[in-house]
Amino acid sequence: MLSEKFYDVLKNEGVVSIVSWGTDEPHIVNTWNSYLVVTPDERILIPAYAMRKTEKNVTQNNKLKMALGSRNVLGFNDYQGTGFVIEGTGKYLESGSEFDMMKEKFSFLTRVLEVTVTSAKQML
Repeated sequence: MLSEKFYDVLKNEGVVSIVSWGTDEPHIVNTWNSYLVVTPDERILIPAYAMRKTEKNVTQNNKLKMALGSRNVLGFNDYQGTGFVIEGTGKYLESGSEFDMMKEKFSFLTRVLEVTVTSAKQML
């Protein structure tokens, strides 16, 4: 589901916006492209230090949307820059082999946000 272009975007730094919503209005939190780790089965693992509102929302409604991009990757029609909207479901990991692997890479994390991708759409 995740295209080669998506992986090209991850190789370049950029902001990732994560949108969650529980029973209240949508909430947005940001991270960096370089913090996203994609598993062989195309789940996206994200180190979480704060993200407490996002975690609360995910316990009420596990749907998430993410937007990410890079101006360094050519998009449609050789447009300078491209981005993606990712939809999926989220859950937080606090232990296990994937948590340990992420903790080695990102010592600051307290939890890992796991996103199971249901849709990945290139926007530019």
